[in-house]
Amino acid sequence: MTKILLSGCHGRMGRAVLAATQNTDLTVISGTDINAGTSNFPVYTNIADAAEIPDVIIDFSHHTALPAIMDYAVKNNVPCVICTTGHTEEEYNVMYEAAKSIPVFFSRNMSLGVNLLIALCKKASAALGMDYDVEIIEKHHHNKLDAPSGTALMIADAISETRTESEYVYDRSTVRKKREQKEIGISAIRGGSIIGEHEVLFAGKDEVLTISHSASSRELFATGALRAAEFIIGKSAGMYNMDNMFEGLI
Repeated sequence: MTKILLSGCHGRMGRAVLAATQNTDLTVISGTDINAGTSNFPVYTNIADAAEIPDVIIDFSHHTALPAIMDYAVKNNVPCVICTTGHTEEEYNVMYEAAKSIPVFFSRNMSLGVNLLIALCKKASAALGMDYDVEIIEKHHHNKLDAPSGTALMIADAISETRTESEYVYDRSTVRKKREQKEIGISAIRGGSIIGEHEVLFAGKDEVLTISHSASSRELFATGALRAAEFIIGKSAGMYNMDNMFEGLI
């Protein structure tokens, strides 16, 4: 039985991960959350107080919790699956430093479908070249804190690898000028209970190619996180992502 410490256990994704462990060989033995809630396992406000040593940590909390999680994980030699977004440059550096000692799986999106979309967008960009303008539109529920989404940035980063020059543009309302060839437009929409939608437009002369992905439930992200947890256990120290987990499949 794989033992999990679930960071952010009382949040939407925390509850989804807990539900996804049912009828599996994975179990949550403890959790952390700053919000009150009822659980059938010990829940701590500070991960440093957790008495139970897990096989893996899954983090669906808040990016500011990362330094404490990494500190605990390194001290106890526990691999981590980091699913939060919105990290600062300093927090990224903390993650990369920890990965020198433990395996760290990090993805801004845990969906297999989204990662396939990213791979397809990268191929499309390489094939179409700079003559096609790229626009990314992402939509999420009104409670999402960061914008643009981490997934939108993942898509933009993958596309920019194939272009000679890229500049991310988030707002066109402040400047009146013609769109430049190097731009990758990124638009964020927040409303209602939208779980997650991403659409990528490759707009060329006389044609538009659209690649899109829509999530209908949070279960797919929870399932992806659990698959990542099973994958990362036993790995050597280093940074891992969906490309590693699905190597040869995407």
